[in-house]
Amino acid sequence: MNRPNAASPAPAGSFRERLLRGDRLIGTIISLPSPELAEIASDAGFDWLFVDMEHGTLEAGDVTRLAQAAREPCACLVRVPESQEMWVKKALDTGAAGIIVPHVNSAEEALRAVRWAKYPPEGGRSVGFSRANRYGARFQENVETANSRTVVVVQVEHIDGVGSIEAILDVPGVDAVFVGPYDLSGSLGKPGRIQDDDVREAIGAVASACAARKVPVGIFAADIPASAKALEDGYTLVCSGVDLGFYARSAAAVVKELGSRNP
Repeated sequence: MNRPNAASPAPAGSFRERLLRGDRLIGTIISLPSPELAEIASDAGFDWLFVDMEHGTLEAGDVTRLAQAAREPCACLVRVPESQEMWVKKALDTGAAGIIVPHVNSAEEALRAVRWAKYPPEGGRSVGFSRANRYGARFQENVETANSRTVVVVQVEHIDGVGSIEAILDVPGVDAVFVGPYDLSGSLGKPGRIQDDDVREAIGAVASACAARKVPVGIFAADIPASAKALEDGYTLVCSGVDLGFYARSAAAVVKELGSRNP
C-alpha cells in the first residue's frame, strides 16, 4: 500500500520531481563555508549538494552564499542543525531546494518537519522577504509555488527511528528518507562499525520499508565503491564523500607520491 501524500505535485523539471520520480541523484557533502567549493562541485556534475549545518561551522549566511554559487541544475539540500522551526525557516529562506532533518525518530517529529517547511494550508511556514522570493520581488509567486518545489527529507539514524519507520512513512509530505549509517551504528553501541550484521540489518529494514511504499531512500557513502554499491542496492539519493575527505585524501596522495617533509 502506498502512503497518502497531501503535498502539492512537483513541477516538471524541478529537483523534487526528479526525486519523487526515482531518478538516481548523486550528491556530496559541503561542510566548509566556501562558495568556490559549491561552484566546483556543481560544475563537476553533481545532482545535489548536501549542505551540512549540523556539523561544522556553516551559518545561514554561509548557506546563502553556497546556494548562490551552486549552478543549476545542481540543487542544495540543507541539513539543519536540529529539528526546530527557526532552523528550517532560515535554511529555506536561502533559496535551497529543500531540507534534510536529522535524528527523526517518530511520526510526530516527521510531521513537525513537514509543517515547518510548508506554507499554509499544508503547513505553518512563516513568510518574510528573503533570497527564496528574490528579496520580495517574487514574494507572491514564491508563496504560491514553494510547497510544490520544497523537498523534505527526514534522516533516520537511530534504532528508534528504524523501529518507527512505518509510522514515519505514513506522514504526508515526507518526500524521502535518508539513512545515516554512522550514527545508526552508534545507537546500536557499535560506532563506525557499519558493516556489522545488526547494523546492516537495521539499514536494510529502512530501505525495505521505503521500497515497499515507493518512497525514495538515500544514504551516505564514504567513497566511490560504497556509492556504487548503494546505487546497485536501489538507493536513489546517494551522498558520496565529504569536501574535507576529498581534500585530505588528495593531499595525502601528493605527499605520499612526492615524499615526506624535509627534516
